[in-house]
Amino acid sequence: MIKIGIVGGTGYTGVELLRILAAHPQAELSVITSRKEDGMPVAEMFPSLRGHVSLAFSAPEKARLDQCDVVFFATPHGVAMAQARELLAAGVKVIDLAADFRIKDTAVFEQWYGMPHSCPDLLEEAVYGLPEVNREAIRNARLIGLPGCYPTSMQLGFAPLLAQGKPLVNEASLIADCKSGVSGAGRKAEIPALLAEASDNFKAYGVKGHRHLPETVQGLEAIAQRKVGLTFVPHLVPMIRGIHSTLYASILPEARGTDFQALYEAHYRNDPFVDVLPAGSHPETRSVRASNMLRIALHQPAGSDQLVILVVEDNLVKGAAGQGVQCMNIMFGLDETTGLRHVPVMP
Repeated sequence: MIKIGIVGGTGYTGVELLRILAAHPQAELSVITSRKEDGMPVAEMFPSLRGHVSLAFSAPEKARLDQCDVVFFATPHGVAMAQARELLAAGVKVIDLAADFRIKDTAVFEQWYGMPHSCPDLLEEAVYGLPEVNREAIRNARLIGLPGCYPTSMQLGFAPLLAQGKPLVNEASLIADCKSGVSGAGRKAEIPALLAEASDNFKAYGVKGHRHLPETVQGLEAIAQRKVGLTFVPHLVPMIRGIHSTLYASILPEARGTDFQALYEAHYRNDPFVDVLPAGSHPETRSVRASNMLRIALHQPAGSDQLVILVVEDNLVKGAAGQGVQCMNIMFGLDETTGLRHVPVMP
C-alpha cells in the first residue's frame, strides 16, 4: 500500500483527490492537513465521503508527512516549494497541483506569480506531470509539477501536430479559445464566482495575458523542439466543472492531404485517458464529467486549410487531481489506470 498525505485537503482539488484515493486499491490515506479545520472529521466537511474516509484534518505542525510515501500539495502557489526540500530529504515523493514546479525559468515564474522561487535547484529536477508526454521521466521522478487544467487541454490537443519531425501547421500562430467552469477558480468566496455573478453569464478574461500561457508555450516548445507562438483566450462559462478548448492551426501548403485523423489516432493509441473521437464529432463536457478522460475531435471546414481541434476534459480530474493520481501510479510502478477508471457522470 502507498501511504499518502494531502496538504490542503479542503479545496475542490483536495476533495477530488480524497474521492479518487478513497477507492484506490493501493492507496492508504494517512494524513490530511488543514490548520483551520484541525480535528474536524473529513466527512463532516464533505458528507459525500462519509463511510469512505475516516480521517480527521490535522494541523500542519502535527502531521507526520515525513512518514508518507508520497505527499500531494493541493494548496495555493508557494506552499509546496517551502516544504518540498524537507520531504524529499526524508525520501517522500512530492506531487504539487499548484504552479511551484511547472515553469523552469525562475524569472518567468516570478513575473507571472509575483513571488520569488525559493528552491530553483529543485525546479531543475522537477518533472512536468503530463503522462502522455513525459511518462518515462515521471516513472523515475521524486518531484512532480502537475500541469494546469487549461494547459493540459491545449498541450494534448496540439501535441500530435507538433511532435512530427517537420512542421505540419503554422506553429507561429496557434490559437486556443478555451472555456472553463467556475470550479477552476477554486473553493473560495470571491464575487466573480457567486451564483448571481457567474450564472446566466459568459465572459472572456485574462486576454492580455494569463498565467497558463507561459507554461503552455514551454510545454508545446518541448514537444516540438522548436519555437511556438500561441494566442490563448480563456472564458468563464456558467457551469461548475469542465473545460472545452477549441484550438485552431493553419495547415501548411506542403502538409495538405495529410490524414490528420489517422495521425491523432496513432499518436494516442497507447494512452488510456485520451479518446480520439471519429472525425467530425462534437465532444461535450458532460461526456467527461468526474472522469480522468480527455476527448478530442478534429474538424477541417470544407475548402479551408484551417484545422479545428475540439478538446474536453474535467478540470478537477484530468486537469488536476486525477492526473496527479495517474502520475502517482506511474511513479510507484502501478498500471496508470489504477483507481481511475471512473465512468463519466451523466446527466
